[in-house]
Amino acid sequence: MSHSPNQPILLTSSLHVDHARKAIAALVDDLIQESRAINDPADIETVALDKAIDRILAVDLLSPIDVPAADNSAMDGFAFDGQCLDTNSAVVSLSIVGTAYAGRPYEGSIGPGECLKIMTGAVMPAGCDTVIPQEFTTAINELTIQFRQDQLKAGENRRLRGEDLQKGKPAIEAGRLLRPSDFGLAASLGIASLPVKRKLKVAILSSGDELRPLDQILDPGSIYDSNRYSLTGLLNRLNLEIIDCGIVRDDPTSLKQAFIDAASRADVLISSGGVSVGEADFTKQIMQELGDVGFWKIAMRPGRPMAFGVLKPIAGKSPARKTLFFGLPGNPVAVMVTFYQFVRSALLQLNGANQTEPPLVQAIAEAPIRKKPGRTEFQRAILRRSSDGKPSVRLTGSQGAGILRSMSEANCFVILGHEQGNIAAGDWVDIALFDGLL
Repeated sequence: MSHSPNQPILLTSSLHVDHARKAIAALVDDLIQESRAINDPADIETVALDKAIDRILAVDLLSPIDVPAADNSAMDGFAFDGQCLDTNSAVVSLSIVGTAYAGRPYEGSIGPGECLKIMTGAVMPAGCDTVIPQEFTTAINELTIQFRQDQLKAGENRRLRGEDLQKGKPAIEAGRLLRPSDFGLAASLGIASLPVKRKLKVAILSSGDELRPLDQILDPGSIYDSNRYSLTGLLNRLNLEIIDCGIVRDDPTSLKQAFIDAASRADVLISSGGVSVGEADFTKQIMQELGDVGFWKIAMRPGRPMAFGVLKPIAGKSPARKTLFFGLPGNPVAVMVTFYQFVRSALLQLNGANQTEPPLVQAIAEAPIRKKPGRTEFQRAILRRSSDGKPSVRLTGSQGAGILRSMSEANCFVILGHEQGNIAAGDWVDIALFDGLL
């Protein structure tokens, strides 16, 4: 069962992680449909290949050519007519009549009993449909080769025209989060630029009277604001436009104005702090004035309290879109965990990506891990390869939500499901790698 933000969930109840994720995905889909109704041409822009890393392809990229453009050899060897194999002899002998190089097609044709020395990628000459690898042949003299007939079949080791891509067919589908390999593919088709989705504008702010900027000396009871820097790093990994709204005091007037200002400039607003029990009272009132926002207590560790929903269009914002809102916990590790579990996928979905969930792998727990059933846990850990070559994982130590060192030392999350209990040494566990995510 999914839950809508305009039907707020009380902080006294705990929501399953999967239910929260489904509710977020459903609301983001509603926002996407509303955005399509606006049909703003500025939602798509064309950028050069070398500027498109981690951007999202806006439309299918159609191949302007067949790839390969002609039948060609899949390896170095000798090209010939496969009908030569239809013989009662166990050994085939062929006369070499020339050489074909990649980029330098052989202009002649090949007759019965003849072959052409050919290099990988060279165009197959007329009369040839089969290639015998060079290492399978024996040179009788400079102009004659032999090979056993049972070493291949007619048509082998030939790449057909259009085998990789056919002209007019999608080479890369819309919604692709573009990677370096995609640039190589586009370049191989002679395409120098790509149509991509506009970068989402994401505003971030931290709330709390105890927070100080990095250029100030700490007074008693104050701490440096680390959450905006963590969020900036996370968002930069997604190649989004970041609007830093700074630190906001813990009072209704300041917070409301900060939210209004951020929503007028951004597609998404992410705040940290101010969503725990007690703290949420005045924040909840503000959110009810500005939009539809639910306050959730999620069955997870770390990162239980969270707010999510939409802020109504702000006067003067063009086009008049709603602003997606995430109110994350104040604890530094919880901010990163909730971003990983909920925000990252929602941002990719909102920006049109067709693959939003990070992949999971498995590793063997090096030591027991304590876990209570009834909540999902994200434990910081170090993944490595054990002496027997199998992937193994160990925790970074104390897993407190305020211990940033546990994140800095880790290279993955161990994800323990809602119903799981204690993990024994030697058990396989799910792993989410930080690389490319955090």
